[in-house]
Amino acid sequence: MNNGRGIRGKSLVILAGLLALLVLLVLLALDQAFPLLVYRPVATVVIAKDGTPLRAFADASGVWRYPVSVNQVSPLYLQALLTYEDRWFYYHPGVNPFAMARALFQNLVKGRVVSGGSTLTMQVARILSPNTRTITGKVHQMFRAFQLEFHLTKDEILNLYFTHAPFGSNIEGVRTASHTWLGKDTRELTHAEAALLAVLPQAPSRYRPDRHPDRARIARDKVLDRLARYGVWPDETIAAAKQEPVVAFRFQSPMAAPLASRRLRSESPGASLIPSCLDYDFQVHAADILRSYVATLPEDQSGAVLVVNHRTLEVIAYVGSSDFLSQRRKGHVDMIQALRSPGSALKPFLYGLAIDEGIIHSHSLVLDTPRFGKAYEPGNFSRGFSGPVSVTTALRNSLNIPAVQVLEAYGSQRFHDRLKHAGARLKLPGRPNLSIVLGGMGTDLESLVILYTALARQGQAGSLRLKQSDPVRERYLMSPGAAYITRQILSRPLPGREGINRLSAGLPVAWKTGTSYGFRDAWALGIMGDFVVGVWVGRPDGSPSPGQYGAVTAIPLLEQVLESLPLPGKGSGTGGEKMPDTVVQQTICWPSGMAEDPQMPGACMVRHRAWILNHQIPPTLTANRSWGVTSRNSSPGHASAGYSPPGYSSPGLSSLVQTFWVDLDGNRAGPLCGGVKKTSIALWPRGAEPWLPAKWRRNRLIPQVSDRCPDLAPLASRLQIISVSNDSLLTYPPGQKGSPLIPLETLGGQGRLYWFLNRRPLDGKNHTNLTTMELPAPGTYQLAVMDELGNGDMVTFRVISFRP
Repeated sequence: MNNGRGIRGKSLVILAGLLALLVLLVLLALDQAFPLLVYRPVATVVIAKDGTPLRAFADASGVWRYPVSVNQVSPLYLQALLTYEDRWFYYHPGVNPFAMARALFQNLVKGRVVSGGSTLTMQVARILSPNTRTITGKVHQMFRAFQLEFHLTKDEILNLYFTHAPFGSNIEGVRTASHTWLGKDTRELTHAEAALLAVLPQAPSRYRPDRHPDRARIARDKVLDRLARYGVWPDETIAAAKQEPVVAFRFQSPMAAPLASRRLRSESPGASLIPSCLDYDFQVHAADILRSYVATLPEDQSGAVLVVNHRTLEVIAYVGSSDFLSQRRKGHVDMIQALRSPGSALKPFLYGLAIDEGIIHSHSLVLDTPRFGKAYEPGNFSRGFSGPVSVTTALRNSLNIPAVQVLEAYGSQRFHDRLKHAGARLKLPGRPNLSIVLGGMGTDLESLVILYTALARQGQAGSLRLKQSDPVRERYLMSPGAAYITRQILSRPLPGREGINRLSAGLPVAWKTGTSYGFRDAWALGIMGDFVVGVWVGRPDGSPSPGQYGAVTAIPLLEQVLESLPLPGKGSGTGGEKMPDTVVQQTICWPSGMAEDPQMPGACMVRHRAWILNHQIPPTLTANRSWGVTSRNSSPGHASAGYSPPGYSSPGLSSLVQTFWVDLDGNRAGPLCGGVKKTSIALWPRGAEPWLPAKWRRNRLIPQVSDRCPDLAPLASRLQIISVSNDSLLTYPPGQKGSPLIPLETLGGQGRLYWFLNRRPLDGKNHTNLTTMELPAPGTYQLAVMDELGNGDMVTFRVISFRP
């Protein structure tokens, strides 16, 4: 009998094993026949560096569904959810038989469905594979739950619930619900809010907090009661949570960086989560600064702000327009990527590259004087000409004519190619020409910021990193020494801040402005500490904004952004960049532009402390080629002979340094007619004469020709305006028909005369011998004249209306 029972027992065990194996095989076959589809499209979410959503894009069905994982939700929510929905989640295989039995008993006793017995895994299965509320549907749901447990980990199942659980309307997922109904991230939930979100998926329409706050409160309190019953939260916490009212509004989908997010989405098609480098708090603050600032401008104007950490090349703020939703301001146009004229914003790179090539140094003498007989004759933004200026002054004051002179020496095509190679996006209709340094080609704010990073990164221009996955890429633009010198030139107090020793803890600021032709675009770029900031203000449609330019319109916005940057301690920059070994400071002399020469005592008329690269001190830039000066060649021993200091050879220097013989009376004379002493003097370029003190002009520096040497070339006659006195006051009589004429008379000069009024040629063609001009409207004017040899004169006068 016992043996029979043993055999039957073994048979039952074998039969049970075979049945289990059969069930397993059937389940495996069903799993293969009906594979589990766990992927459902989610909204594309662009997040800041700290994980905060910046903007979300709904899926094709218009459902807002943000991807979320266990580590992105508050522990309070996880406690509330598991306690209320599935306390044994981490222990059952997808179906809890005890919960199913309890639910069946309760439903039979009550005579209606009061409990479903579904686990969280079964709820996820129903979400991913909807089924009817029948016995067949429940079996289908249980099968899918087993599949989930077989293929996924517990945390992966939770992630699916967190992402796809319904929360009312077109809102799915706890993160979407938290931002929509509570206006906060899931990591910031209070106890009461965690309980509310735990219960909402049970009846999302019935408990919708913005429409039915009382129902939502009652349902929330049920969750809190269960948490109290199981001792998950202390009683005092439960009591305080119940006192918290259910106040919910439907918050808009996050729009902290709409244009940056739109760009990132287009660059990453199909991605559900796009981590950016943007700093959420600073992005929002920069947008507020821009919105408030542009609100003071005409309602069809906009602006843009781009802020980059030049050490990491991460974009921390990307504000492409002042108001994304404004049709009048065309807020949908991303002005960070829009091609516009940069005005003078490219000038620092021309000077830096020219310094690198040994063409100039920081205080080389350049002339802001009329250009006549040239293919390109620009004027300055300011009224009139400044005469002889240093490279530093020319760059800081954004003088146009000196920049064109330097570009002539460096080369337009070469300048264009160097900027493009460094990563700038450039567009121009034809071949590069001299106008490109004054805004004669298109670029965008992003390209400008890329170029300005080179001044902070030892000459290496860095591609901007908008996504966290973007690699660090940089391209050579100029040497570290040239970048350092250029940045030093640009470093000075912002307009209106002279004497104030605090702009974000006193960090030095290197800055430059730009204004495109016709006041269409106002730019300002600044480097401070770890950051490069670029701003643009103007009309997105490209129409002019008269009276608004970089120094007036863009600088105040730049200053506000700079004041808001993280202080040292949050960044690694101290503001004190180390000077490269290739750079020194040295005293140089004008007009030669070189170090003082013992062989030429008295030739150092003006001294400057200049930044010198690689111990090379280039002489004053090719004066005879750039300024229309014609040098006279004379026989040996007679008139001017060229002189160049040892180690230098420049066709321009020979016209500035004159060597000649003088007799005992101090007059010019060759050795064959009384010359007893050879002497050399430094002359200023002829075009500078009108702006020089009388003692430095050629007729004072070069002695007269001796009567005993009639074959010497005579000194070119001085050109002088005699019809209008310097600092004179001219009246404009009322009631006179037509404008009064004033004469244009001079003494001296050779060949044609070229007249300029406030930097503009009087006849508009720049080649005439005028004898009169109309008296201009009341105001202050600068009248200049030059002849074909470069001799010139300049007077200023003021016109007023006559009042008896």
